[in-house]
Amino acid sequence: MAANIDTDKFYVEKEEITLDSDDEFNYEEVPVEDDSIPPELEEDLDAAVRTIREANEDANARVSREPQTKPAVIQKPEVVDDFVRNFLIRMGLNRTLDCFQTEWYELQERGLLGYTDLGTVPDVYTRNQELEDEIDFLKKETIKFKNAALKAKETYVKLRKERDFHRMHHKRIVQEKNKLIDDIKRLKRHYSQYAPNMDALRSRYEAAMKEKMLANLERDRAVSQVNGLQSTIKSMEGLSGTAPQPPSCEEKPAKGPTHKQLMLERQRRAQGVESDVKDLPKDFKRFPNDSEFPVDTGVNPYLNQVKAPPGHVTRTGGFRLSNTFMAHSHPISGVALHPRKQILATCSDDHTWKMWAVPSGDIIMTGEGHSDWVSDCDFHPAGSSLATTSGDSTVKIWDFSKAACVHTFTDHTAAVWSCSWHTCGDFLATSSMDNTAKVWDINSLRCRYTLRGHADSVNTIEFLPFSNTLLSTSADKTMSLWDARTGLCAQTFYGHLHSVNHASFNLRGDTIASCDSYGVVKLWDVRSVAPMASFEVGPHPANKLAFDPSCGVLAIGSNDSTIKMYEIATAN
Repeated sequence: MAANIDTDKFYVEKEEITLDSDDEFNYEEVPVEDDSIPPELEEDLDAAVRTIREANEDANARVSREPQTKPAVIQKPEVVDDFVRNFLIRMGLNRTLDCFQTEWYELQERGLLGYTDLGTVPDVYTRNQELEDEIDFLKKETIKFKNAALKAKETYVKLRKERDFHRMHHKRIVQEKNKLIDDIKRLKRHYSQYAPNMDALRSRYEAAMKEKMLANLERDRAVSQVNGLQSTIKSMEGLSGTAPQPPSCEEKPAKGPTHKQLMLERQRRAQGVESDVKDLPKDFKRFPNDSEFPVDTGVNPYLNQVKAPPGHVTRTGGFRLSNTFMAHSHPISGVALHPRKQILATCSDDHTWKMWAVPSGDIIMTGEGHSDWVSDCDFHPAGSSLATTSGDSTVKIWDFSKAACVHTFTDHTAAVWSCSWHTCGDFLATSSMDNTAKVWDINSLRCRYTLRGHADSVNTIEFLPFSNTLLSTSADKTMSLWDARTGLCAQTFYGHLHSVNHASFNLRGDTIASCDSYGVVKLWDVRSVAPMASFEVGPHPANKLAFDPSCGVLAIGSNDSTIKMYEIATAN
């Protein structure tokens, strides 16, 4: 038997790895501060080269320690019967092996096996066996190298994604840098326009002052001439002895109240004293449609609910989730409950507000009209209309019977944060980012008072129920109490170290709860104007809070997507 085996040929599968070229991408240099890279991520080329050199030296030392000469191994050819036995043992043919050995020894004892039958196995079989073993070994090596190639491919894909991410990040940084450069240039151009405007205003002011001075001189000259003429007339009348004749037409006094009378009327209205009709002219009239503030008696008809136990005590199983529904496509910025029906109003950053039936979640009405995010909403005490505030610096009144916006207030100069109705329903208070709050008259559709006093954005404003007192919070870390009848600040609370996000009265009106942007909540005594308790719900900001009707539990909405219930009596 002969076999032709070509041991010089090797079959290798060809694989090509395409490398993406970065030559076509133009990188722009972005300055990086030395402190921005952590020390553990810094690479040292010298240290890497030194480590590779030491590894190579260790490998050479291990090779040099191995013996150079290996003892020669003499392989003797295998006889036929041993080859058959080994083959049967390797294949697991034990019964066949027993039969072969029995028959083989019988033939050997009979002398029926010749020299040619007892010879060695030809080299071709041995060579085939060695080649099969080598093939098995190479298959294992191929699988190992293939796994290594797959791992290298995954590493390559990962590095490629990281490169694309860093490239995109680099583009974004370059875009932001260009945008900042454009903003700086625009601000410089805008600033450069102030100098000629200031010069023009200064010249106009000087011209106006000059004209005023000339007018004063002319007036003094005319007055002196009139006085001279009057003295001449009197002297002539004294010489003739005739009495002066009255003028042909009577000089009528100017109509309308004086500034002193207006201030007196405002002070009397602030003190709750009826104005004296004799102090004002008979033809004096205020704005005919202005509403009158109700008498501040301090009586709240819902105070009987304070004696009731808290809701979480009487409710079996405590608080539980009733329903969840998708209301808006953007974040919800405010919610309000209808004063008489099971209706919920929501406003969102998608420029709309919506009304829902609760707890079913069926939509009732949708309002569209604001050109920017809607920040807050509040139902009219009668439940017939809704007030909304927006980032477009407007306040809108929506009438449910007409299903439309009936009026828009535009006096604010920046985004409007919140709104609150007076219990009588004739006045609406709003707070804005322009550092002011305003009180609007719904009947005359005008701004009655502008509350100025905060040094930063006024975040929220709220009427004390059945009262003319307003509570405002601001980013200047303070809260203020205002008299809505006069527009004057009555008291300011100091104590927060960060922007005050929201504040609210309890039902009795003797306690105020406030929260700030660092999660600090404070309880204030209105009579002593001092904090009674302070605790933290952070580190996330506390956005809103509210008392329950019993005044014993405080609910706090936080930026970590949770609502925390705080029991005031036990401080837990």
